[in-house]
Amino acid sequence: MTKRTNKNYPNDFKQEAVSLVTEQGYSVVEAAASLNITDKLLYNWVAKFKEQSEKSELSTDERAELIQLRKDKKRLQMEREILKKASEDSSQQSNTLFNHV
Repeated sequence: MTKRTNKNYPNDFKQEAVSLVTEQGYSVVEAAASLNITDKLLYNWVAKFKEQSEKSELSTDERAELIQLRKDKKRLQMEREILKKASEDSSQQSNTLFNHV
């Protein structure tokens, strides 16, 4: 009995194989046959791709919240910079006043 070895495929190859099915309209069986891989393997790759894409997609509410949070972050960073500059200016002025007295 021959021992079966698992072949590791590069991620680029997997992505291109999945795109044959998801974007170019090939059936899994056709794409697998043309790439000399098993259809079970390609079914697994397609399922994994779909699962990952569902996880990464944001709902409309989440997208709106993300936009608002980014705006808030930018505003807070600007306010912090203004306060930082104001405290530097006031510390320099107070030091010069104490030195002259």
